[in-house]
Amino acid sequence: MLIKIYPENPNPKAIEQVVEVLRKGGLIIYPTDTIYGLGCDITNHKAIEAICKIRNIKPEKANFSFICYDLSHISDYIKPIDNTTFRVLKKALPGPFTFIFNASHKVPKLLSSNKKTVGIRVPDNDIAREIVRVLGNPILSTSIRDDDDIIEYSTDPELIYEKYEDQVDIVIDGGYGDNIASTVVDCTSGDFEVIREGKGDLELYL
Repeated sequence: MLIKIYPENPNPKAIEQVVEVLRKGGLIIYPTDTIYGLGCDITNHKAIEAICKIRNIKPEKANFSFICYDLSHISDYIKPIDNTTFRVLKKALPGPFTFIFNASHKVPKLLSSNKKTVGIRVPDNDIAREIVRVLGNPILSTSIRDDDDIIEYSTDPELIYEKYEDQVDIVIDGGYGDNIASTVVDCTSGDFEVIREGKGDLELYL
């Protein structure tokens, strides 16, 4: 199913429809402030396994992110952080960053790889955030990659739908996506180490 949702003022009924699908273990493709993501409810193991199958990776090897609504949401899934880190997050989020932290025991066992870390995102996109807010917990997220190495990321929701309609339950058309991924920042040692340059410039917030 392809659903049109406008990012400026997401339709509550459409958001509820998406959330119902997630609660039943469905998979969705949705817009963020960077590239389109493939997601499911983090509490549903079968849905997580289905995403791993699509991406052809083992759950324990996967580097998935959690899409959270805000900072208070984040604190449930990571080990305590210091005030400096918190201040940077407060300035940088919502925004095009994935911050990697040491995972708390609330992270589903299926996803706690040997590294015991978790990537956290609060995208500057009201569609993604409203889905998480109504659902009541984060959604698991991985990028929609394109088979064409030159393109790397698909940006047109209708083309994404054509490709994934048999594999996911809902594709949300929230307009054209970006083709630059988020900047990934490792915070596990207490410092900020950029391990992938992307759309966000962390220097602006340090």
